Amino acid sequence: MDISFQQVGYLYAKDSPFEKRALQNVTATIPSGSYTSIIGHTGSGKSTLLLHLNGLLKPSEGVVKIGDTLITSQTKGKQLKDIRHRVGIVFQFPEHQLFEETVEKDIMFGPLNFGVPKEIARDRAHELVRLLGLPEDVLQKSPFELSGGQMRRVAIAGVLAFKPSILVLDEPTAGLDPRGRKEIMELFHRLHETENLTTILVTHSMEDAARYSDRILVMHEGTSVMEGPPEEIFEQEEQLHSYRLGIPRSVHFQRKVENMIGQRFGRIALTEEMLAQELSVAIERKGERPC
Repeated sequence: MDISFQQVGYLYAKDSPFEKRALQNVTATIPSGSYTSIIGHTGSGKSTLLLHLNGLLKPSEGVVKIGDTLITSQTKGKQLKDIRHRVGIVFQFPEHQLFEETVEKDIMFGPLNFGVPKEIARDRAHELVRLLGLPEDVLQKSPFELSGGQMRRVAIAGVLAFKPSILVLDEPTAGLDPRGRKEIMELFHRLHETENLTTILVTHSMEDAARYSDRILVMHEGTSVMEGPPEEIFEQEEQLHSYRLGIPRSVHFQRKVENMIGQRFGRIALTEEMLAQELSVAIERKGERPC
């Protein structure tokens, strides 16, 4: 399902003395099947925007279109049931939402509430535990007996149990060490490809945005200011700097090397692997030059 924001605005505490504008005239498109990263400085409206994707918030102005469903300020809650079934959101520290006495029951809880038969919900729980790389014996354990990384995977399984076609990730690696962060990001990328998901990642990490996404949406002071593939977005360093954003470390190092050797690489190095390849090519070219 394609997703579009059409002149979307949002006011917290609308028509009260505490009214505060969070979004203004956001217009953007997220194609079906894409992996889109939403980046922006703190307070730019990223998290508010993603809460519109399953109707947790409804726009004060404009329209959010998800497939054939239109969400406006007048949309009723019962009209959002299908969207909430198809859009799964993994919030920061999702393990804080675990509450059942066993892992199996926690993963089954959501589908059962949506009317999925118990046996099917249980089969999904077992399938997801295997998919997420957890040993099957965790199903009968309390989620609070598990390690932090395992608890997070169980919480993610609870979201995936709905079989969403759109997966929204709000800083999903918050609080993890570098190894845990890489494992979780690789897991989401694998799920994106194997489950044919539309994935939307809200992140402060320019490295993750560059490595995993095929589209980037830049938010600044509550509105959308840039949109396109990462190669185009991260070429515009000065523009990003004006929005208080940086570039991936690999691109930053690339620019330093290019200035030192007086030549540009053939492409922007969005990852360390791409940087190593471009450095190898540059060294070969330099060695071919006549003395």
